[in-house]
Amino acid sequence: MSEQQATGDGSVAKTTGPGRLYGVGLGPGDPSLMTVRAVQVIDRADVIAYHSARHGRSIARSIAAEHLRADHLEEALVYPVTTESTDHPGGYRGALDEFYESAAARLAAHLDAGRTVAVISEGDPLFYGSYQHMHKRLAHRYPTEVIPGVTSISAAAARLGKPLAEADEVLTILPGTLPEEELTARLASTDTAVVMKLGRTFPAVRRAMERSGRLPEAHYVERATMPGERTQKLTDIDAETVPYFSVTVVPSRVAEQSYSAPGAEADEAAAPSGPGEVVVVGTGPAGPLWLTPESRGALAAAEDLVGYTTYLDRVPLRPGQRRHASDNKVESERAELALDLARRGRRVAVVSGGDPGIFAMATAVLEVASQDPYRAIPVRVLPGVTAANAAAARAGAPLGHDYAVISLSDRLKPWEVIAERLHAAASADLALALYNPGSRSRTWQVGKTRELLLEHRAPDTPVILARDIGGPEESVRTVHLADLDPLQVDMRTLLIVGSSQTRAVRRDDGTEVVWTPRRYPEQSEK
Repeated sequence: MSEQQATGDGSVAKTTGPGRLYGVGLGPGDPSLMTVRAVQVIDRADVIAYHSARHGRSIARSIAAEHLRADHLEEALVYPVTTESTDHPGGYRGALDEFYESAAARLAAHLDAGRTVAVISEGDPLFYGSYQHMHKRLAHRYPTEVIPGVTSISAAAARLGKPLAEADEVLTILPGTLPEEELTARLASTDTAVVMKLGRTFPAVRRAMERSGRLPEAHYVERATMPGERTQKLTDIDAETVPYFSVTVVPSRVAEQSYSAPGAEADEAAAPSGPGEVVVVGTGPAGPLWLTPESRGALAAAEDLVGYTTYLDRVPLRPGQRRHASDNKVESERAELALDLARRGRRVAVVSGGDPGIFAMATAVLEVASQDPYRAIPVRVLPGVTAANAAAARAGAPLGHDYAVISLSDRLKPWEVIAERLHAAASADLALALYNPGSRSRTWQVGKTRELLLEHRAPDTPVILARDIGGPEESVRTVHLADLDPLQVDMRTLLIVGSSQTRAVRRDDGTEVVWTPRRYPEQSEK
């Protein structure tokens, strides 16, 4: 019996022992793109194995054909099914698992006999490759080497002549077999993408591209480097003509940007890339973990970012984007700037903390957008995780029943209005989420709020002090309403005041959770 192993010069030497298993990547289709190592292993292997459909033709075999010898033993591993329709008692997955076990047993018989087995696979063996199913079943039993190959993704980008990713861009690789909603979300949230496994999935993939706003950027590549290769804009493709061996590419946005000399300022009069719009984006209470996929995608697609400096700092820098930072007290001016940019054809994202429609920038933008110069400009508002929901989740479920959201800031409304609303909400026994409770210039509102609420609530009512939720200084504490200390509240703190039904419970692990039951007690009959 013999085992083949690599030597220092790249050749394959034989030693005694069981046979050696090779997973050989053949590249995207053009035989000239096979690696030298792949050719060496095929040339010296005893057995060449390849997968094929029931028609018996194998793309992998056709790529490697010129390197096959007459004395090679060939193992054609023919799939029993090619779609999810089967009468196998275990269904489609059961039929495939049975096939993989049988195929692995056939290869194991050769390996036990001391033969070297090369399982050839188009592309790369461990990247959506058929070989990986043999690898999982055999690599722990026999000496194994995997020979990487050029992927269809690399070939598609090369044939398009478009970079896949540049600088800090994130490349996402997606199978077209994902549910359409999942595809849409992932396409919306990433910088660049490749969707594989098209064929019958193409209509859903195209809809996902359109719904995520990526369709204008998308390209189609069919049989890259192979006979019958086709490259076109995705919008020009007839779904009836799409084979399985095709991919959709959303290439680098950075690479599409026009080049500017180092140190040069962006040209304010640059020609617009298309119709302008304003998207008001909620970034959540802290960093990227709180961004929705839709918001992440809108921030990546924007040509201009407008916002309060603190919130803009949460958004990663992207080459080609212009950032317009301003103070937190100029909401109307910020909105007008964004709409003016959009009127000149720019895609603008107004960056807001939390949810843009809750004490944030959506109102300011829509107010200005309702004026005559800006009424025709498209404005979209994308939701974000608001501070009340983030704080409540950290504490447990204190907002599990009816609740009211009130800002304690009297900068834009008089305190008398705030006090009247607090009285109304407290007398209705609503839990309260209190935004903007205090700052350096507002130091007495929390104390007045405590006094007012004690007129309606028991002294031991749970109050949650949630500070910097999602940030590096996050803290969540629960105190009794009577013990609420205004000195422990600042502009980064949100308060949640329980209703009469809210409970604070110490669990066995020492943590305290606060929750408000969804069932409200019925009034006793008179």
